[in-house]
Amino acid sequence: MSNNLSISATEVIHNLKITCQIPTVVEIIAKQKIIADSAKEAGIVVEDEELQQEGDRLRFAKKLVKVTETWAWLKKHHLTLDDFEELAHQNVLSQKLAHHLFASKVEPLFYQNQLDYVAAVTYEVILNDWDLALELFFAVQELEATFQEIAREYFSDPDLRRNGGFMGTQRRTDLRPEIAAAVFAASPPGIIKPVTTPKGVHLIWVEEIIQPKLDEQLHEKIVMQLFDSWLKQQTEQIQIITQLDRFAVTSTSEEEALKQA
Repeated sequence: MSNNLSISATEVIHNLKITCQIPTVVEIIAKQKIIADSAKEAGIVVEDEELQQEGDRLRFAKKLVKVTETWAWLKKHHLTLDDFEELAHQNVLSQKLAHHLFASKVEPLFYQNQLDYVAAVTYEVILNDWDLALELFFAVQELEATFQEIAREYFSDPDLRRNGGFMGTQRRTDLRPEIAAAVFAASPPGIIKPVTTPKGVHLIWVEEIIQPKLDEQLHEKIVMQLFDSWLKQQTEQIQIITQLDRFAVTSTSEEEALKQA
């Protein structure tokens, strides 16, 4: 048996079809075309310096420090240097169009929806028994046990057990409404009364409530959220015609078979 295996472009496309990945690829291409057309209409261009900076950022993100590592990565992904430059160009164009369309809308949106950006640092244990959860709640309140001790006892996952059920920093929109209502009404640090959801009974320690601040990171996040929503809406409003098949219309026999299925 030969050690070489030949795969054609036709086979790649066929595999994308039978693994039902074509719609995802088509949507990505459509979005790229929408971005390119919209940027052209807005007179947005990518400068050489911006292209260089994005190229450096991509290499850093992919951990491509050495020239040999860069070439190996390009080969793995079947990219040429021109393809890599095109990737960087698309990234910069998207960012510049996003800021052109939505940078001025971030501040008013932030202040209108400020409560959505309040964040909480929490620890959590999910139990199946309300009575047990209530018993543990009172035990923590009365200093008979710590939340970390409860987490170590009732978590089977070793990572969650080690970090005491730490859930990180979450915004109101990251949480179920019933949990968010209880968490953001708390006076941290402290435990809140158990909350029941379809997942079980949540025993939650609220470590800190972080008031929102419109810093550069959050500003960028809101811009990209608005841009993604806009791009999705634009894609849904157009009819996408693909040219992947020999015949544009399904054959009569296939149509009849589908109707009878």
